[in-house]
This record gives sequence, structure tokens and C-alpha cells, in this order.
Amino acid sequence: MIFITAKFRIRPEHADRWPAITADFTEATRREPGCLWFDWSRSVADPTEYVLVEAFRDDEAGAAHVQSAHFKAAQQELPPYLVETPRIVNATIPQDDWSLLGEMTVAEQP
Repeated sequence: MIFITAKFRIRPEHADRWPAITADFTEATRREPGCLWFDWSRSVADPTEYVLVEAFRDDEAGAAHVQSAHFKAAQQELPPYLVETPRIVNATIPQDDWSLLGEMTVAEQP
């Protein structure tokens, strides 16, 4: 799968509204057949920073995502809300879901 993490620094006056600003883009991406997940989180250390964790089935799904109409719209619509160009980590990894974090195994509940 293609695993992507991106950090977005939002202009302070828009930070609280970022989930609503990105709602259409987020929902359209989640409906893509090759999207495994597309999840936003807000930093507890910096309320103007959001982290996007996304994954796509394979290179074909990743290409379909960046060629989609909703991605092209986001390229035009989202930058005015940003302080800077988002930073990204993009890797292809040989799995198709999250692995368990064995160092923090939780005992089964009765």
C-alpha cells in the first residue's frame, strides 16, 4: 500500500473550521475504491497543525486519487487557508492494514 502522512499548518483564523473546510474533499476521497483510510488529527501541541494519515491500495489507486476532480479542486481551494506548503512522508509498504503494536499489547477483556 501507499502510506502517506502530511502535516498542514492552517492560518489561525481558520484552524477551528479546518474539518468543515476539508469535509467535501475528505468524504470524496474516502469513497474512492482504492482508499484504505483518510483521517485527520489535530495536534495537541499546536492547534493550527493538522496531520493527515492516508493510505491507498497501490500505485494505481494513488494515481487515481491525484487525478480525481476532488483532488484537483482541493489543490485550488485549500492553499489560501494554509500558512505554508504542507510537509509529507510518502512510502510504499508491503501490507494492507495497520499492524498491532506488540509493545503495548492489551489483554483480552472478560
